[in-house]
Amino acid sequence: MHRLGFDENVASQLRKAQYGVYHHSAVALCHWTRKALTEGIGCYKQTFYGVEAHRCMEFSPAAMYCQNRCEYCWRPIEFYRTLRMDRRWTDRPEEIVATLLRERRKLLVGYMGNPRVDRDRVRQATNPTHFAISLSGEPTIYPYLPELIRFLKGRKETKSVFLVTNGQEPTMLKRLIDEDSLPHQLYLSMNAADESTFIEINKPFYRDSWRRWLESLQLLSQANCRRVIRVTFIRGKNTNQEFVPLFGKLIGLSGADFLEFKSYMHVGRSYTRLTAAEMLAMDEVLSLASRIAKSSGPFEYLDSSPVSLVCVYRNVDSRTDRWLVPQTQKAA
Repeated sequence: MHRLGFDENVASQLRKAQYGVYHHSAVALCHWTRKALTEGIGCYKQTFYGVEAHRCMEFSPAAMYCQNRCEYCWRPIEFYRTLRMDRRWTDRPEEIVATLLRERRKLLVGYMGNPRVDRDRVRQATNPTHFAISLSGEPTIYPYLPELIRFLKGRKETKSVFLVTNGQEPTMLKRLIDEDSLPHQLYLSMNAADESTFIEINKPFYRDSWRRWLESLQLLSQANCRRVIRVTFIRGKNTNQEFVPLFGKLIGLSGADFLEFKSYMHVGRSYTRLTAAEMLAMDEVLSLASRIAKSSGPFEYLDSSPVSLVCVYRNVDSRTDRWLVPQTQKAA
């Protein structure tokens, strides 16, 4: 059977960057997974929600497929392929998960003999309990996404599944809702408060990209799971005072349980498109986040991670607990 996948040049470059690659899917050990193994330091998702960084597997079933060419993206977007994945040539969820778990274990081999790394922690890392469907590309392009999420949630070891989307495939979000296939936590990326800024920052391929994103925003309010709006600030692009009430109005329509406000980070391939000057300092993130949250509705500040230039707010009307993983289970 013909398979969708990377050409050999792309696959080779991804492997050199320490990705595990399989046809159209990829997995990697993120910076914070490595930090958790070598120094016992977790990422902001661990700080905010209790997700153990060393047991979190970040992967994508559509690693080189995306509808946008976002200015701030630190992934290799020049390798992105098309906007469609033909079902006939697409790998099934069981095959993707089994293969990428093996690829992840290969990436962890070097930590086994590292004297700075606790052996039990590495063994735990080989059997992840948290799955972040993000990494690279846009996962909602993957046609078997509902089946993938159900499969992951059906694993006895799984404690949480995250899905991050740019909102360009509202039809898929509708499928996730209708097919009872939502993740535990659903992220919608928000980096613009109006259409012209949205097009400037995201460089979308779809002509109706703003309409698609607004439809996804509306669907977020209907999703019966933990809902998060992630706002990325880029100095001079979306940080002017005039955008504060516009962001607030959009967030007010989302029904979000949590708001994450984050500065653009000058890392990876974004070096070729933006400069370090577009990054905000932590106090600037906190100030702007406070103003937007206040204009969005009943949100209260929860926590921040200065090293990642991010803070989180919680909807006080939501009954959703901050801790996705109950703290008594963290060591399980």
